[in-house]
Amino acid sequence: MTSTPIQTPHAAAHAGLPAYSGKGLVMAVTSGKGGVGKTFFSANLAAALTRRGHKVLVLDADLGLANLDVVLNLYPKITLHDVFTGKATLDDAILKAPGGFSVLLAGSGMVEYSRLTPEVREDFMKVMQTIVPRFDVVLLDTGAGISDVVLFAVSLASEVLMVATPEPTSLTDAYATIKVLAMQQGRQQVRLVVNQATRPGDGRNITGQLQQVLNRFLSTQNGAGMKLVHMGDVPADQSVKDAIMRRQLLLVHAPGCPAALAVGQIAGRLEDAVLGHTLS
Repeated sequence: MTSTPIQTPHAAAHAGLPAYSGKGLVMAVTSGKGGVGKTFFSANLAAALTRRGHKVLVLDADLGLANLDVVLNLYPKITLHDVFTGKATLDDAILKAPGGFSVLLAGSGMVEYSRLTPEVREDFMKVMQTIVPRFDVVLLDTGAGISDVVLFAVSLASEVLMVATPEPTSLTDAYATIKVLAMQQGRQQVRLVVNQATRPGDGRNITGQLQQVLNRFLSTQNGAGMKLVHMGDVPADQSVKDAIMRRQLLLVHAPGCPAALAVGQIAGRLEDAVLGHTLS
């Protein structure tokens, strides 16, 4: 196999993305801590974007603790692990998910993928360079936190969507992650979604508070500040818990519930903000 040029997360931020062909948008959906509903949001966002006419793939970039298959009630016979080890082709591993979008699932419990080795970087990059030209949107459902695997996955995206909840621990970890993205990757903008919001206006208030802290304490290498863009709130909704227990997409289980409508609105804002000029 020929060697593919690999950029570090820091270099990717300043030298541009790896040489993807086509107009596909790569967006990392990430979080500072686990348990905030990131994977569930990624899957339903993919369904909402698909309904808007976009060709979408969700790649489970949480290589060691993958659970996108659980959220979607899929039982894959072939995963990214099989592609990386040469046991299967990439086309064999891409599945059609409920909601009409495509998924590329990772195997769970793969200890060898919990560290960012040169081999993992190489394999991951080859997969990305193959799939990005085929889709309008590639959503990278990353792990939580600031491990080297998570940061590498995020570095491959032109847009970062941070999912947080109003809980203090989630916001503290979100701030820490945003700070690392600014310092190590030169990021100047992160989009924020507040999940499990309990009151109208929660997200805007939280975004404003985080922005104030960033303005006060964060100084990036090039002197530019970090801008947080509030993309919307997903309200706390019993239908979400019901859908999770049934292992169904919320947009399929209860398409008219408040949380599903909120995801649809966020998809529309993302379309207006980044997909219109990217895909036109």
